[in-house]
Amino acid sequence: MCFSLLQFPRCRIHSLANSWWESFHKLGRSSGGSSSFRVLCSNNYEPEGGNSRRWTRRTINTKAGGSNESSIRNTSIRHEIIPELSSESNSKKLETTKVQKSRKIGIRSKIISESTSTKISTYAVDTTEIESDQHYIDLAKLATIICFDIETTGFGREKDRIIEIACQDLRGGENSTFQTLVNPERDVPNQQIHGISTRMVNRYDVPRMKDLIPILLQYVRSRQIPGGVVVLVSHNGRTFDVPFLKKEFNRCSYEIPSDWLFADTLPLARAVMKSKGPKVPSKISLQALREHYGIPLIGPAHRALSDVHSLALVLQRLTYDLKLPVSGLIQGWSFK
Repeated sequence: MCFSLLQFPRCRIHSLANSWWESFHKLGRSSGGSSSFRVLCSNNYEPEGGNSRRWTRRTINTKAGGSNESSIRNTSIRHEIIPELSSESNSKKLETTKVQKSRKIGIRSKIISESTSTKISTYAVDTTEIESDQHYIDLAKLATIICFDIETTGFGREKDRIIEIACQDLRGGENSTFQTLVNPERDVPNQQIHGISTRMVNRYDVPRMKDLIPILLQYVRSRQIPGGVVVLVSHNGRTFDVPFLKKEFNRCSYEIPSDWLFADTLPLARAVMKSKGPKVPSKISLQALREHYGIPLIGPAHRALSDVHSLALVLQRLTYDLKLPVSGLIQGWSFK
């Protein structure tokens, strides 16, 4: 510790030096250990050489007997610090251990919950499959099976139009059959196929498709069992009849009712052919199936109503050969 005395007047140096000397001894006793102080003074605390006003630097070493106190204080300080550090480290270790345990418990519980959820979901799937069979059985009790057929101006759904449609409810009864010509508002280029000419359909008393759809919907609703579904069956319906019908509904801004399902007898005929081999004809057109089952033709060939009569009987024979109930038809062979 260094103090400069040059800034004080000479008359007061002696008293200041004495007071500092006493304070140094006090500091030495209180602090303990050896301390070194540099004081700018002479041996007798007066200027050396009289008027020369020069000062000499001497070092004054002060020793006090406070070594035991310092060691005690150091020791106590050391003892105070070490337990705090050890407690902090122990707390950190405890916290780390708790975190590790919590992570292990969390991972374990996660694995258990995942396995449990897997078991539950598997059980739910099995239950759903069982319920779905019963669902289709119940659905079949309220199902309305209607065979339908259409005649068109061609095979293109975008440019061609329906010119005849016929339906038959398999339950029979009064008003179970529906048939009408449809005005396509264009020429009919394929009269040779179905026998329907342009003059037959382009008439004011023949309904256009936009006028016919509400009538068709009313007919289906009149045949539908309340709370049940309607299954509309056609031959080669998946690739021809159903897409044509949907296209006409869409063009006239109508939607197919949500409780309507569709079924195609062409895959059923293929399944019968595969199961019975050479006992069934290689051709599976509606006419070939009708001839194979010995079903008489009612009305002119390739007209919608005549084809519907044949289809209704062919469907019953196909489902009999496949041992296919109505619930199986809905569950395995129907589509939207």
